[in-house]
Amino acid sequence: MPRAAEAAREMLTDRLLPFWKALRDETFGGYYGYMNFDHLLDKGAEKGCILNSRILWFFSEAAMTLGDDSLVPYARHAYDFLREKCLDPEFGGVYWSLTYDGKPLDNTKHTYNQAFAIYALSAYCRLTGEEEALELAQRLFRLIEEKCTDTGGYLEAFSRDFQPASNEKLSENGVLAERTMNTLLHVFEGYSGLYQVKPDRDLETAMRRILNIYAGKIYDPEKRRQKVFFDRDYNSLIDLTSYGHDIESSWLIDWGTGLLEDLALTEKIAAINTQLADSVLKTAFDGASLANECENGIVDTHRVWWVQAEALLGFIDEYGKHPDRTKFRDAAASLWRFIIEKVEAPRPGGEWFWRLDGDGTPDTSKPTVEPWKCPYHNGRTCLELIRRDPDVYV
Repeated sequence: MPRAAEAAREMLTDRLLPFWKALRDETFGGYYGYMNFDHLLDKGAEKGCILNSRILWFFSEAAMTLGDDSLVPYARHAYDFLREKCLDPEFGGVYWSLTYDGKPLDNTKHTYNQAFAIYALSAYCRLTGEEEALELAQRLFRLIEEKCTDTGGYLEAFSRDFQPASNEKLSENGVLAERTMNTLLHVFEGYSGLYQVKPDRDLETAMRRILNIYAGKIYDPEKRRQKVFFDRDYNSLIDLTSYGHDIESSWLIDWGTGLLEDLALTEKIAAINTQLADSVLKTAFDGASLANECENGIVDTHRVWWVQAEALLGFIDEYGKHPDRTKFRDAAASLWRFIIEKVEAPRPGGEWFWRLDGDGTPDTSKPTVEPWKCPYHNGRTCLELIRRDPDVYV
C-alpha cells in the first residue's frame, strides 16, 4: 500500500494541477469560472474573485511545495488578474465577481472575500518575494480592520463604498446572519498567511482578538461544536452543526495559533480543537466518509468534496498531535481510500465530484467548476500530506 503522501503527490501532479492549468484564460486573464458536470466549459461565465484568489493561492503553494518553477507562470497569471481586475481602484478592496472579460459584475465587498485575497497574495509573496503583493495584502488587512469591524468583532457584507449590506452570500439554511463562523475562520486564515510573511504587532493583536471570539463566542463547549450563524450580539440563529467547518477549524486554527508562539494560548486553543475533532469523528464519520451537516437533529448525508478533504487533513492533524490516537490515523486512511474510489472523478481529465448522495452516487446537477468549486480544499489537503508525510497508508 502506498503512503498517503505518495498518493497525494500523484493526485496533485496527475489530476489537480493539469485540470486547473487548462482553465487559464489567455484572452481575458484569470481562470475560467464555470464548467458543468459533463465538462462543458462556459467561457462567458462570471469569474468569481474568491475562485481566482484560491487559484492564485493553489499555484503559489504548489510551486513551493513541489519545488516546481514551471508552476510560477500560472501563479503570476492569477496574480496579474487579481491585481489588475479584482481590486477596486476607487474604493479599495476586492469585488465579489467579474464578467468573463474582467469588468466588475457584482461589486459587493465582503469581508470573506478580502480575507481570501490576503491569503493568496501572502502565498504569492512567499513564492516570489514580490513586495507589491505584500503591500497589497497589508492594505487589505488594514481595510478589513478599518471598514469591516465593530467593537464586537467582524461584520460581513458591504456595498462597493463599504456601506453595510445584507449578508445573503454567507448566510444559508433559511437565516440571514450578521456574523458568521465561516467568515471569522477565514479572516483568521488570511491573517495567519500574512503573519507567515511578515509578523507585526497590529496583525498579532487582530489574530488574538479573533481567537478570543472563537473561544468565547463561536465554540460551544457543551455541544462540542461551533455555532454557525449569529445576530450582531452573537446570539445563535439556528441549531446547526457544520461537520466540515468543525474539522477544518480543528487544524487550521491550530496552525495559525502556533505562529504566534504563545505556549499558553496554543494549549488553550488546541484543547478546543481536539474536542472538535473528537466530536466530528464520533458523530459524523461512518467509517468511510463524512456527512455534511446536521440541522435540528437531522443529518444531511450528502458527501461534499470539500468536507471530505478537510476531514482527511483534520484527522491527519489530530493524529500528528497525538500519535497514540491511532483511530484518527485509521479514519484518515479509510477516508483517503473513499476519496480515491468515489470522490475523484474516474473520467480522463476529471477533478473531484462536487457532491455525492448518501449511497455514493455523484450528483450530476453540481458543476465541476463554479465560484465556490476550486482547488483550494482538495489541493491544500494534498499539499499538506506531502509536507507532513504522515505514517498513513492507503
